[in-house]
Amino acid sequence: MLLSLHVKNLALIEEEEVTFTDGLNILTGETGAGKSIIIGSVNLALGGKADKAIIRTGAEYALIEMVFQTDNDLQLRKLEEMDLPAPEDGTILIKRKILPGRSVCSVCGESVTLRQLREIAELMIDIYGQRENQKLLRREAQLQTVDEFAGDKALRLKEKTADSYSKWKSLKAEWDKDDLDDAARKREADLLAYECREIEEAAVREGEDEELENRYRLMENFRRISEAAGQTGMWTGGSEHSAEEAVDRAARELASVGGIDPELDRLADELSEIENLLSDFNRSLNDYVRNLTFDPSEFEEIRDRLNLINHLKDKYGRNIEDIQNALNERQKRLAFLEDYENGRERLRREIDAEYKKLLEFCKELSKVRREAADIFGEKLSAALMDLNFPQVEFESRIESGEEYVSAGGYDRLVFYISMNPGESMRPLDQIASGGELSRIMLGMKTVFAGKDEIHTFIFDEIDTGISGKTAWKVAEKMGRLAEDHQILCITHLPQIASMQDSHYCIAKQSTDGRTMTHINRLSDEESDREIARLLGADHLTEAALLNAREMKKMAHGGKGK
Repeated sequence: MLLSLHVKNLALIEEEEVTFTDGLNILTGETGAGKSIIIGSVNLALGGKADKAIIRTGAEYALIEMVFQTDNDLQLRKLEEMDLPAPEDGTILIKRKILPGRSVCSVCGESVTLRQLREIAELMIDIYGQRENQKLLRREAQLQTVDEFAGDKALRLKEKTADSYSKWKSLKAEWDKDDLDDAARKREADLLAYECREIEEAAVREGEDEELENRYRLMENFRRISEAAGQTGMWTGGSEHSAEEAVDRAARELASVGGIDPELDRLADELSEIENLLSDFNRSLNDYVRNLTFDPSEFEEIRDRLNLINHLKDKYGRNIEDIQNALNERQKRLAFLEDYENGRERLRREIDAEYKKLLEFCKELSKVRREAADIFGEKLSAALMDLNFPQVEFESRIESGEEYVSAGGYDRLVFYISMNPGESMRPLDQIASGGELSRIMLGMKTVFAGKDEIHTFIFDEIDTGISGKTAWKVAEKMGRLAEDHQILCITHLPQIASMQDSHYCIAKQSTDGRTMTHINRLSDEESDREIARLLGADHLTEAALLNAREMKKMAHGGKGK
């Protein structure tokens, strides 16, 4: 669950830290107080798109920190897969620092990318608002909802279907590419045969280019090397005034006073080592010069061979290995063209076999979807009846066929619903209002509650468009959902606010010409006052407060408290 949220220098927030509890956390406040900023900060912390305009005026950066507590194996395993330290106490710190032009993200103290942050966020928290409600109207999202309800069995079949579809498409592309007439096939075969002969006749071997380049560089600089080696030998050991002669004289001078001073004897030993090293160097240099030769014909052969190899590199690849791979590919292609009809027949059989396998996966997946859709429809219908739909009929209509084959199977799914007696069922995207969508989304979440790995939900004004008895039904459903989950809910409705386990107020305040948003957890008395305000009381009279307390008592009674 989400333990705390710390926000600094974000829009109207200078610095705020709030601690949340398990159960139902209600957030209320006047319109424009900054409730959207609170939810926005959570989105940003979990990898949402950031803009430098959100940094508070005069600040260099914005900071959001979220602390979660978890013992969920799936979440901890995800951290391990990303090579992130899995905390022993289950505490996960997510931190994002937003600067102009970039942001820095970390999880448990380790830097992560935005993509990694989003992957982790998907396992930690679900956020629902008007945007998510609108997603429900998209038919591909409806199919995804049923797939998620079907669980691991559907997931595994979708993976197999996608893999088979990819193979089938690849084979189809190969078939289309190789659809050649006799003339085109002969032209390609002639070119491939010529290229194979060119590479084979060159008979290049691994590492040959490097050996030749080293030898060529040596021969190209033969004169400079000879002159430099000769001059070096003269200065180090080839003349009366050479370094070797000078060191020898110096060594004899020190030897003449040997045994007088131990420090001087040590220096004499060092000089003797230098003399030996210089002597060894001169012998090695003389051997090198004696072996240094230049053969003009060999030089020409090396140059011609390098030109050939470089020509092959320009044509077939960056190195010898690429050239060899190019030969293998061309030999395989040439063999295919020389046995074209049989090769096409083999490819056609591969395509047919893979397509047959793909259809089997699609059929299995469709069966799983239909079974899951029936159960899902029954459970959602029951959940919607609890949310004050007088009469509701719901079903997932699935149309299947080879004309729909894709990586996701061959099904098309549409949610059909009737929410009033006597009305025929129609597609959800044609009839649902904003308030109805909010209730349907909440109903779906309660259906998923027992299957969901996520413990924390955020509902951002999911109560839009409802009031009265319906509001009570939504409050009761949310209260029951909060028995096994942590919920953060922004609401304007006193019925939902009354159901709270913890109540927070978001308020805007102006000080010294600057406007700031604050969030505070309310005491029981303060919560009574805020619910009275939500009830529409202009003045906090005792009657208004009594009404608020009665509403809270009713709500808590509905929760079994």
